[in-house]
Amino acid sequence: MSFPPAYRPDPVFARLGDDFSDPVDPANFPAAELRFWNDRWDAAIGLGALDTAAREAHFQRFDALPDNQSRPRAMRYHGHQFRTYNPDLGDGRGFLFAQLRDDQGRLLDLATKGSGQTPWSRGGDGRLTLKGAVREVLAAEMLEAQGVYTSKAFCVFETGEQLARNDEPSPTRSAVLTRLGHSHLRFGTFQRHAFEGAADRIDTLVGHAIEHYFPQLAAAPDAPAALLAAVVEQSARLAASWMAAGFVHGVLNTDNLNLTGESFDYGPWRFLPHYEPGFTAAYFDHQGLYCFARQPEAVFWALQQLATALGVSGDRSTLEAALNTFPELYRTALLDAFLARFGVASAGEAADEVLVRSFLAFMEASKLPWEAPFHDWFCGEASAARAMAGPRASSYTGEAFDAWRAALSAHAPVRSERLDHDLFGRAEPVSLVIDKVEACWDRIADGDDWSGFNGLIADIRDAGKGFDLGRDRLGFRP
Repeated sequence: MSFPPAYRPDPVFARLGDDFSDPVDPANFPAAELRFWNDRWDAAIGLGALDTAAREAHFQRFDALPDNQSRPRAMRYHGHQFRTYNPDLGDGRGFLFAQLRDDQGRLLDLATKGSGQTPWSRGGDGRLTLKGAVREVLAAEMLEAQGVYTSKAFCVFETGEQLARNDEPSPTRSAVLTRLGHSHLRFGTFQRHAFEGAADRIDTLVGHAIEHYFPQLAAAPDAPAALLAAVVEQSARLAASWMAAGFVHGVLNTDNLNLTGESFDYGPWRFLPHYEPGFTAAYFDHQGLYCFARQPEAVFWALQQLATALGVSGDRSTLEAALNTFPELYRTALLDAFLARFGVASAGEAADEVLVRSFLAFMEASKLPWEAPFHDWFCGEASAARAMAGPRASSYTGEAFDAWRAALSAHAPVRSERLDHDLFGRAEPVSLVIDKVEACWDRIADGDDWSGFNGLIADIRDAGKGFDLGRDRLGFRP
């Protein structure tokens, strides 16, 4: 079939050669049942016209897209896992399938999860459970609706294999997922080449990253420090947006953070049921290293490891200066993220800080569901009558609430016409706590009933339209 002009292939990473990735073959799956296709994003990258046969060919068998990578490539990287360095990492059950440009010229990746074994599988089967794929779709959709800069689940095929797993009933169904993202260059990509003492490869990666992701830095006299400063800024925004979303990633290892500050790779994630600073997502995070409140610390620590890797070829003093901008950038980004979620304008830095502090104090005292006040009080006092007549009115009382409401009332609504959306006629907010995810999965597992999954995605997308937070905030949107 012919591809439209919106399809703009540009497989630049493969051109870096075998020092950075390995050509691999996808698994030969016995079945191809399309379970999810992202019709919000396919046209933006020129793939909206693919018919059923073409979708299966390119996203289940992974036949090469025209003028793109001739073979998938498993990316090479290392990383700290729970702060222990692991030199045996790399794409173990996924690969970079293709790269293309969107209508604004940005380089995007199509990369997989569950597509088979690679040289970095470390004895694993290279597969993904269907439940894992369902969870990733839901996480990406919810974060996108909340204005978080996130990769998108592009498609999911159920693949007809039975998998054995320790963390869910086995045998369990299998799937392969393709995600659409704005870079899979991980912090650990740099760490691998630093570990091997390959300053020339670090320089190559720095140049590659600046050319394709940060072209505004092309003339920077100190390229490694300039790149790090940009990554620090993006990462501060990411950490702040997770906090405002009440999202717990679960595994913030250095191989799960990338240069563009885009959230990706959703394994044991959770959304807060209510405000709990020590809430963890991963059952194996026994020390709470990546709990909700420690996520900014985890991102900053990972940035320190990236700075160390860049130090193989860069100037350590300028790298340190770039790194140390994180705390202030994060503080500012956190205020911005909460203001966006409240739907109100800044009233000045001091007032904004009071707003966030008083909100967290109220949430700790009330134990309300995390999403409830954002739904009930969106645009501040413009929602007061609705909130005080709603199902949680009895919770909106007391000293902690009065302090938060006073702080909120000092902030003017932003685009209060958003309240006309039918989202705000609903009594309950759209949320994605674990009980909803499990109920959705149970219907699939017990009766192959996908109506709950499809309905949940429709609700999440409707919420995204209602809040209209400017998805991704960096312009990566349909």
